[in-house]
Amino acid sequence: MTKIDQIESIILDIPTIRGHVLSMTTMQTQTAVLVRIRFADGSEGIGEGTTIGGLSYGAESPEGIQSAIDTYIAPVLLGRSGDDVNGAIQLIDRLVKGNRIAKAAVEIALWDGLGKRLGVPVSRLFGGAVHDRLPVAWTLASGNSGTDIAEAQEMLSTRRHNIFKLKIGKRPVREDVAHVARIKAAVGDAASVRVDVNAAWSLQDARWGLKGLQDAGCELVEQPVQPRYRKAMAELTSGYEIAVMADEALNGPEDALAVAAAKAADVFAIKVAQSGGLKRASEVIAVGQAAGLGLYGGTMLETGLGTAAALQLCATVETLQWGTEFFGPLLLTEDILAEPVRYRDFCVEVPKKPGIGAVLDPDKIAFFRRGSSRVMKAAAGV
Repeated sequence: MTKIDQIESIILDIPTIRGHVLSMTTMQTQTAVLVRIRFADGSEGIGEGTTIGGLSYGAESPEGIQSAIDTYIAPVLLGRSGDDVNGAIQLIDRLVKGNRIAKAAVEIALWDGLGKRLGVPVSRLFGGAVHDRLPVAWTLASGNSGTDIAEAQEMLSTRRHNIFKLKIGKRPVREDVAHVARIKAAVGDAASVRVDVNAAWSLQDARWGLKGLQDAGCELVEQPVQPRYRKAMAELTSGYEIAVMADEALNGPEDALAVAAAKAADVFAIKVAQSGGLKRASEVIAVGQAAGLGLYGGTMLETGLGTAAALQLCATVETLQWGTEFFGPLLLTEDILAEPVRYRDFCVEVPKKPGIGAVLDPDKIAFFRRGSSRVMKAAAGV
C-alpha cells in the first residue's frame, strides 16, 4: 500500500496580462491554491483549486480553500492508501460539507499521483482519451468594443482562437447588447461569439438581453440570472433559440440533475473545481449526456496545472458540442509549468505524460508564492 505521507498547500498570486472585467469585479491578479501530496514510496501528486475574484464569485476564497485543506481534509487522509482515490473522495464528502474547490485540489493531486505510479495519463483512469486536442475559446473582457475587436482580430489572424466569449452584465443591458453586436459584426462568420453574464441580470433584463443578443448573431448566453432562479432559467431556455448555459447553477451532480429535470439550461458548463473534483465533474457530464444537453469545458481561470487536469477529463468525452474555454494560463503574465500547455490552430492540446501531464517550474512557484507553504505530515508509524 502506497501511503499518503505529506500534504502541502501553497497560495500563488499571479498578475493577469490585462484587467479581466466581470460583472462582479475586475481581476488584475489570479490567486491559485496548489496542493502537493507526497507518498511513502517517494512518488508525488499535484493539484489546484482556484476561484475567481476572491469571494465576489462564490463562497470559497483562496484563504478559505487553504484552510479547509489544512484543517479538515489533510488530517483525515494522512496515512491512508494513495491508490484508493474513490475511498478518499467518499471519506472527505462525509466529513467536509461544501468546500468543493478545496476537495477538487486534493482529489486532482491524488489522481495525478496514481497516474504517475501507473505510468499512464489520468485520462486513462477515466476510460481513455478520445481526443488529443480540443477547441478553445478566448474571453474578451476589456469592456471596450474597439479593444475587444482588435484583440479578436489578432487571435483570428494568429489562429489561436476563433471562439470568443464576452464578459457582460456590468452595464445596462442595452449597452451590453450593442457592445456584443459591434464585435459580432466585426468578426462576422469567422468566429463564434458567446456571452457570460455571471448571473447579473434580472429576469426582465434577461428577456431583453436574450432577444437582442439572438438578433445580433450571438450563439450562447451563460448564466444570465442568479442560480437560485431556476424557473427563470427554464423560461429563458424555452423562450429563445439562443442557447442558455448553466454555470454557477452547477455545483456537482445533484445540481446538474435538478437543472436538467427543470429544463433550466440547454448546455452545461463543466468545471472541475466547481463540481468538487474530476470524479464529480464526470458525473455532471453523465447527467448532461443522459439529458441530451450540450457540454462545454468551463474554467475557473486555472493555471496550467488545473487546466491540464480538466483537459484529462474532457478528452474522454465523445462530444463537447460547445468546445472549451481552457485559456486560463494565457491570461497570466507567467506560466508556472516547466512545459506549458500548448495552444495552436484554434485548439488546446491534451497533455500526454503520466498523471495530469503537468510539471511545476520551481522558480516560478517560489517567485509567486504568498508567504510560506503549509505542510501536514503523517505521524511516525502511521
